Amino acid sequence: MEETLLRLEAEALAAIAAATDLASLEEVRIKLVGKKGAVTLGLPNMRDVPADQKRLVGQLANRLRQGVEEALSSRRLAFEATAREAARAATSLDLSLPGRVPTPGRRHPLTLVLHELVDIFAGFGFQVVDGPEVELSYYNFTALAIPEDHPARDDRDSFYINQDVVLRTETSAVQVRYMETHEPPVRIIAPGRVYRRDAVDSTHSHTFHQVEGLLVDRGVSFADLKGILYALARGLFGEGVIARFTPDYFPFTEPSAQMGIWRGPNGICTDPKDPAGRWLEILGCGMVDPQVLANVGYDSEEYTGFAFGVGLERLAILKYGIDDIRLFFENDLRFSGQF
Repeated sequence: MEETLLRLEAEALAAIAAATDLASLEEVRIKLVGKKGAVTLGLPNMRDVPADQKRLVGQLANRLRQGVEEALSSRRLAFEATAREAARAATSLDLSLPGRVPTPGRRHPLTLVLHELVDIFAGFGFQVVDGPEVELSYYNFTALAIPEDHPARDDRDSFYINQDVVLRTETSAVQVRYMETHEPPVRIIAPGRVYRRDAVDSTHSHTFHQVEGLLVDRGVSFADLKGILYALARGLFGEGVIARFTPDYFPFTEPSAQMGIWRGPNGICTDPKDPAGRWLEILGCGMVDPQVLANVGYDSEEYTGFAFGVGLERLAILKYGIDDIRLFFENDLRFSGQF
């Protein structure tokens, strides 16, 4: 019995070692430890073993069974590791191949238009200032002479954090903050994000960008405002651009106006007789209301000023012929790579 177990152990271990892959190893496993396997049938029934040999035969049988199981497991793990390594090698990076050319970064069209605006107004002595996007209602509404019952204060039009705090609806609040801490003369532009409760479609968004401008000094007139804004239109759209001013109303300016430009089917139009042309409003403006100046401690008898607000998206749409405002916010490289 002892010799039979030792011979069976040697044959089983040799068969396991001869397996060349997982499939052949599985065949060996079935032949050795399957229901009719050599090891399964070769283990003795201990009731038939003489009493003086039970201890030795039991030890040999246990060693045979455990040795075969461990050999099978070890061999299987080795084959699996080899298979994983082969798969990894098949998909690994080939360092001999030429590298991929990285996609170059480009400025966003809104950034391009903003830089043009900054350059234009820098030529007139304006500086860029910034302010908080989460704003006190006082600066966003009250200090700008917006009445308590004005629709802009309604929570259906504005995003309120609480009764006294709102996501700013325009960057005019920056002008008020600046004037509180600076004496005239003042020449600033305030670009930044603003928020309103608008449904998102091809021409509207709840989040967009504005540039507010403010000039306060002695003797400032509406003619100065028109001169600056005509220069803005020519700087952005070319010398031949046709612009006009029409009366409007804003709580914080008086008189107030809208500035429009003549637009054709293919963009900015320089032919005033083009039958396909139409006026498109691009910004609101006006002389600063004396009450706004008084709110920041300026003497409205001594100083006057003008203010204007323009949407960056509106300017970029006109300048580049873009037909959907949502394209600005989708981060699609096919779109941004064109600029």
